[in-house]
Amino acid sequence: MTKERLPHIHILAMGGTIAGRAANAAETVGYRAGAIGINELLEAVPQLTDIAEVTGETVASIDSKDMTEALMIKLARRTEECLLDDSIDGIVITHGTDTLEESAFFLSLTLSSAKPVIFTGAMRPATALSADGPLNLLDAVHTASSPDAKNRGILVVMNGTIHDASDVTKRHTSRVDTFQSPNRGAIGAVTGGHVHFFYTAAPVHNLFPIPSGPLPEVEILYGHENESRILVDALINSKVSGIIYAGTGMGSISETVLPALREAQEQGIAVVRASRTGSGAVIPTSDYPLPFISAGTLVPQKSRILLQLLLVKKMNPSEIQHVFNLY
Repeated sequence: MTKERLPHIHILAMGGTIAGRAANAAETVGYRAGAIGINELLEAVPQLTDIAEVTGETVASIDSKDMTEALMIKLARRTEECLLDDSIDGIVITHGTDTLEESAFFLSLTLSSAKPVIFTGAMRPATALSADGPLNLLDAVHTASSPDAKNRGILVVMNGTIHDASDVTKRHTSRVDTFQSPNRGAIGAVTGGHVHFFYTAAPVHNLFPIPSGPLPEVEILYGHENESRILVDALINSKVSGIIYAGTGMGSISETVLPALREAQEQGIAVVRASRTGSGAVIPTSDYPLPFISAGTLVPQKSRILLQLLLVKKMNPSEIQHVFNLY
């Protein structure tokens, strides 16, 4: 009888805490991210070979706070190449947690494949006594190997939970359960190697081709008590293409900043109202008669990525709002 072939899962390593090294095993802060190579990362989880034929390569070895658009595009292109390889059944991307949600969202907007693509990382370095990276990697490979993970877009697997890239966000500075999906909830879980999906994620995927060059300049401003218009004026003078305003509550804009944002819009700068709260929807409202774009349920950092890709297509505010409404 022929032995059933194990799925081939390819790991793309981006560095981060999951590959971090500290001076001693008790140290969980102050470590060097991305210090451990892909081979050492895989050797730390020998159980992987029971699940899949696992191969790996290093795309970057960085702390994800230093992630750039150029690296994000490089990651998307390499992932696309791997997805087109008939010998590969699924992709796992190890990534630093600081900007993991942004890279995952970018790939969800620019890639389309039935094959699973799973992001994972860690909140504690690989050298820590209670390192969470090995189990996260094992769960990610379990998920990438599951037939139920096909046709679900880009997923994030952390701390035994499975999230869709559009909703997941980092909610705590240090806890291992930091990744949450505050609006829709986790879409699945991994328990003892068993992958369970609760429901099918709704968001739209693969709206854009992978960009061929630099993206338009879009910056994020944070609303707060007693704010001034200084930063809005600076962005107008810098001739940015877009501004994400992370307002208070449901994207509220103070009377001080509102005229400045209107001026920015009149000068052709796209203005998106998001919220600093971290969850809930920002919806269009008559309080803002000029057509500011509403972010829907997207957090400011994801709103920025979506707006950049929409501006590449030279969409007007009405067209941009239509796409944001999908979220």
